[in-house]
Amino acid sequence: MAGAKLRGGGDEPITEINIVPLVDIILVVLIIFMVTTTYIVKPAIKIDLPDAATGENLEPTSLGIGVAADGRLMLDGKLITEDELKARVSEEFAKDKNVVCLISGDKDARFGPVVHMVDLVKTLGVTKFAVNIDPNLVINPDAPAAAP
Repeated sequence: MAGAKLRGGGDEPITEINIVPLVDIILVVLIIFMVTTTYIVKPAIKIDLPDAATGENLEPTSLGIGVAADGRLMLDGKLITEDELKARVSEEFAKDKNVVCLISGDKDARFGPVVHMVDLVKTLGVTKFAVNIDPNLVINPDAPAAAP
C-alpha cells in the first residue's frame, strides 16, 4: 500500500521532515538560473546609446551595426571596415531578402556617420532596419525647452 507507514501505528506524530521535494525544487531553480545567465551576459564593446521615451521591441535582428563615438564601425560587436560591412550586408541580403539591420550609434557619435550607415544598408537593398535607442529617458512635457 503506497500510503502505509513503515513504523508502528497510525497515531504517532510525524517527527521527520522529508527533504527530497525541497532538494528537487532547489535543483530545478538552480538549473533555470544557470540557463538564463548565459543569455544575460554577452561580451560586447560599450556603446552609450542615446535616450528616447518611445520605442518598441523588435524581432531578433540578423545584423547589428554599431557606430562608436570615434567613428569606428562594428558588426555584431566586432570591429569591421566599411568595405567588409558592405560585403557582409550584401551576403546576408543575398541569403535572405528579409534581413533586418539594427543600427546603434553612440550618443557622442556624430550624426553623419549614423545616417551614412542607414543610407548604406538601404542602397544595398535592405528594407528592414531600425535605429537602436535607450528607452530609459522619460520626457517631461512640462519642462522648458533647451536653448539652441
